Amino acid sequence: MRYQELSYWLSSVDGSLTPRPALPGDADADVVIVGAGYTGLWTAYYLAAADPTLRITVLEKEIAGYGASGRNGGWCSALFPTSLPALARRHGPDRALAMQRAMQETVREVGRVVAAEGIDCDWQPGGTVVLARTEVQLGRARAAVAEAREYGLDAEDLVLLDAAEATARCAADGVRGGTYTPHCAAVHPARLVRGLARAVERRGVRIFERTPVTAVRAGAAVTPAGVVRAPVVVRATEGFTPTLPGQRRAVAPVYSLMVATESLPAETWARIGLAERETFSDYRHVIIYGQRTADGRLAFGGRGAPYHFGSRVSPGYDREPQVFAALRRVLGELFPVLGPDVPVSHTWGGPLGVARDWSASVGLDRTTGLAWAGGYVGDGVGTSNLAGRTLADLIRGVPSDLTALPWVNHRSPKWEPEPLRWLAVNAGLKVMFSADDAELRSGRPSRRAAAFSRLLGH
Repeated sequence: MRYQELSYWLSSVDGSLTPRPALPGDADADVVIVGAGYTGLWTAYYLAAADPTLRITVLEKEIAGYGASGRNGGWCSALFPTSLPALARRHGPDRALAMQRAMQETVREVGRVVAAEGIDCDWQPGGTVVLARTEVQLGRARAAVAEAREYGLDAEDLVLLDAAEATARCAADGVRGGTYTPHCAAVHPARLVRGLARAVERRGVRIFERTPVTAVRAGAAVTPAGVVRAPVVVRATEGFTPTLPGQRRAVAPVYSLMVATESLPAETWARIGLAERETFSDYRHVIIYGQRTADGRLAFGGRGAPYHFGSRVSPGYDREPQVFAALRRVLGELFPVLGPDVPVSHTWGGPLGVARDWSASVGLDRTTGLAWAGGYVGDGVGTSNLAGRTLADLIRGVPSDLTALPWVNHRSPKWEPEPLRWLAVNAGLKVMFSADDAELRSGRPSRRAAAFSRLLGH
């Protein structure tokens, strides 16, 4: 497999992507981790740091960073897929705020490790600007700030921008305002995950690549090459979770696709902005996201690819020409300075994991030794670090502020069986696209989008 072709990020890492050796046969460990993405590697990192005597084995079907960790938008943010009101309804406002504060601290923690381990991943804590380009979107920006204040977040966490302030950060066309938070860093995600893999190996963790896991059960991870026996087995497979036996309905693998431009000249960047490499989005319903890369490209992505029947995951689904064309069109609409033919050099995509209740979770079943983390809904760069630290405490049996957070041991309901799952996910996508179109025509907030958000529990 030509791993460099999976994303712009993997095409621009330092060093070879030659797979590490595969598992040679049966083995024993204290902890076996399935998946060498962010979640699995952060878990290994903090376990090994806390107890160097632990025998930790990581099993990966392809190479470290093959999945979302090597293909995402490069936002290490404090975003959590469950909203503050939804968390407050379930767990109370204090625990909801504690979850948000833990996510903010996570951004700083990733930056600390990047510096401590010497990981060259273009780390830049420039924050996030979310633009409002219509009056309806500006209303949502105001509501987001009001909600933040209600739950104890202040102007140091999220601030409302007027048109001039927002444009000074990101000079997209037609900006009327927006919001800004400092709690995000732009990062080269593939360099981060590849550097993290080397960091855990330096701490004695064994990583076996090209080793697909065919079953996870209490006390063991099963592969064609052999069985790794361990008292604790961690499932860290995110969008690929439905490929494991018994997990078909655990999360829905929803595809997110991206494009990257050629490196843009300085005069173009002078007109676009993003001088601090702020990550950016806007207040439409169908999510878009972007960043200015360290080598002067716009890396830009969004939802829009269909969900595939039966939660199927396939390399062929990484590329949807119609979605790439739409992303290119939206990028040109945002930044007309790019011209009528936006100079795109790379296109790619991959699956992310969505739980039925839109709630990420982390946990450990002490009766079976089975642990898990995931359901990040695309916000996993930061959340996976919090998951790794939390799993390290849970596995070692150390009570902490992290193990008391409301997402710990949360159990999301299973997705509906097919064809209901296929109908629901793709219908939801159409609802949000139509909501954006309706708001542009009418100038009023979409009732259908509000109804769909309530259905999701937001």
